[in-house]
Amino acid sequence: MSKQQEETDRLDQVPADLVAALNAHSEAVVLFHSSVAQSMGLDPSAYKSLFLLNRLGPLSAGEIAKETGLATASVTDLVDRLVAKGYVSRGPHPTDRRRIVVTLNEASVTNSRRGFGVPNPSLAELCERYDGQQLELIADFLKRNAQRLRDDLADAAV
Repeated sequence: MSKQQEETDRLDQVPADLVAALNAHSEAVVLFHSSVAQSMGLDPSAYKSLFLLNRLGPLSAGEIAKETGLATASVTDLVDRLVAKGYVSRGPHPTDRRRIVVTLNEASVTNSRRGFGVPNPSLAELCERYDGQQLELIADFLKRNAQRLRDDLADAAV
């Protein structure tokens, strides 16, 4: 069997309703976060960078560029805008004083976006429909899918 045929067979195993649900989910997430970003005076990339810093902690501009797939010059502009709004600060790396890291100012973000990094009550309501084992399975799928997308982004940048 050819490599192309194997790839086609693998794609045929992905249920169409799952693909449709993932596309609908992606669209809703993008629209939701775009709206919230706009309410904070940010573009979606800057807004999602706040979540990145919340998840990973202080990062250099180069690390932000690597995680987001943005060019380093674009990240510098993005960080400048976030600093100007008070959402992040630049400072020395904790162990390497030659490096500068960007640190989330969580209080400022929380004041601007109530509940930043905290699940929405409607999410808790949705979760009530599933038992713990189902939620673990959903969480596992979403984590793996997020990593797959990050890997695809990294591969596309090469």
